[in-house]
Amino acid sequence: MARNKHPEETVNLILDVAFRLFMEKGYEHTSIQDIIDHLGGLSKGAIYHHFKSKEDILFAVTDRMMAESNQMLAVIRDRSDLSGKEKLKTIFRESISRPVQNDIFTVAPDFHNNPKLLFSLLHDTIDNAAPNYILPIIKQGISDGSIETDYPEQLAELILLAANVWMNPMIFDSTEEDSCHKFMVFSQMLQGFGLDIVDEEMLERLQELASIYQKSKR
Repeated sequence: MARNKHPEETVNLILDVAFRLFMEKGYEHTSIQDIIDHLGGLSKGAIYHHFKSKEDILFAVTDRMMAESNQMLAVIRDRSDLSGKEKLKTIFRESISRPVQNDIFTVAPDFHNNPKLLFSLLHDTIDNAAPNYILPIIKQGISDGSIETDYPEQLAELILLAANVWMNPMIFDSTEEDSCHKFMVFSQMLQGFGLDIVDEEMLERLQELASIYQKSKR
């Protein structure tokens, strides 16, 4: 049946299967044959018709994940009813509350076995998300008086790296307690810039995700 699908459906099927296997086994421990075995009869030739290599599949998987997140960032960035500071708070709340986060934390990816995936995350954070979504919001906040900084570019990178990498339980294998302590430091750091934008509800959600991750690893 897979051979009869339209090309875009075949690509989506490959990416769905590859994402699950990369998360469960690690990129380095997943072979093209592993992916084929879960595609319901799709041939190796059909895969190579769409992707040159396993690495190409990885980049397509991460691009799709980032695209969904960046779409949410763009909607908030372009809102006209919020100050810069309010937009940052909305981004944190929406990012951590998305139901897809439960799925990602449940499959408990081991980033130590996925260095290429981690690099893709860092690359997108610095080269795409920070300059294209967070920086315009910080500049707006400087203009409307809700954010104070002389270094908007660096602040945009720092906020995203701290939130997406340093506080990510899946990267540093953080317990609920570790996640709580990091959140408190993150909160204090933001307050130093006049950004009281994280709250108790966000802390509880981060601890919930850390708990989901730790349980999935057992």
